[in-house]
Amino acid sequence: MLAGAVVACSMAARAQKPGRIYRVGALFQGPWNAPHHVALREELRRFGFIEGQNLFLDSDGHGVRPEQFAEHAVELVRSNVDAINCGGDAAIKSARQATTSIPILGLSDDMVGSGLVRSLAEPGGNITGVSILVSELDIKRQQLLLELFPASRRIAALVDLNTTRPAQLKALQDAAATRGIEVVLQQVLQPNDIASAIDAIKAAGVSAVNVLATALFYNNRHIVLERIKTHRLPAIYQWPEFAQDGGLIAYGPSIVKIYRQQIAKLLAKLLRGARPADLPIEQPTEIDLVVNQRTAKSLGLTIPDSLLARADEVIE
Repeated sequence: MLAGAVVACSMAARAQKPGRIYRVGALFQGPWNAPHHVALREELRRFGFIEGQNLFLDSDGHGVRPEQFAEHAVELVRSNVDAINCGGDAAIKSARQATTSIPILGLSDDMVGSGLVRSLAEPGGNITGVSILVSELDIKRQQLLLELFPASRRIAALVDLNTTRPAQLKALQDAAATRGIEVVLQQVLQPNDIASAIDAIKAAGVSAVNVLATALFYNNRHIVLERIKTHRLPAIYQWPEFAQDGGLIAYGPSIVKIYRQQIAKLLAKLLRGARPADLPIEQPTEIDLVVNQRTAKSLGLTIPDSLLARADEVIE
């Protein structure tokens, strides 16, 4: 234990220059007190970056609407922050438009596919971060839905047009078509579209819904979950946190773990002087399957034992 404490103290000492305040800008739709942001701040302390001592974090960059990203990014560049931390493709793109020199750290559905970086191993430019295995996970979630509803001939996908590429949607439809199943695509552009999109899914008479990966749906998950609950629609989600908040089933990485274990580490490296171009894009290290049995019972569903046996967490 003592040796570990000595190492931690040594790392913290190398992380900072005496008297310097490190300034980190932010571009997030979600609130300052979201669990993954709290986890980030806790982990930064372990790396020697302590808010109020040697670290300033931009709380004004939280709860920002996507249409405000560009304006706030320009303000951050003018204030000469040391790095800009971004949530989602729209935020990363706004930061990139504002600066080609200040390091940009982001969590993206698909860094390469969205054209944000050259490659995972050699991102180039001033962007680094974590790229979710979005295409593979979207298809895997669809497979899990069909395992839950083997007799289904029609399912839906809730799609964020801001981030989901046509190739992703075609892959979903092609995979379903091989089993004689139709995928109804319901597309959303902004938070105000979510409720009506789910209403349209209900009207389409589908068996279940695949809520695709996007920051838009995560940051407005209360709308997604409440509307799906209202219509008693079985649904699968990207983030385990959805199932923990009452969703039926989720398959993907924990956003809290990503920020604690990966984003915090990358941000500490940037503040110590690492170049984004030299930091390979990371991918999630853990993928969790979470099943909410309470929600299943409320929907009158029986989760197959084969699926329950593979679950990392079952909420009774």
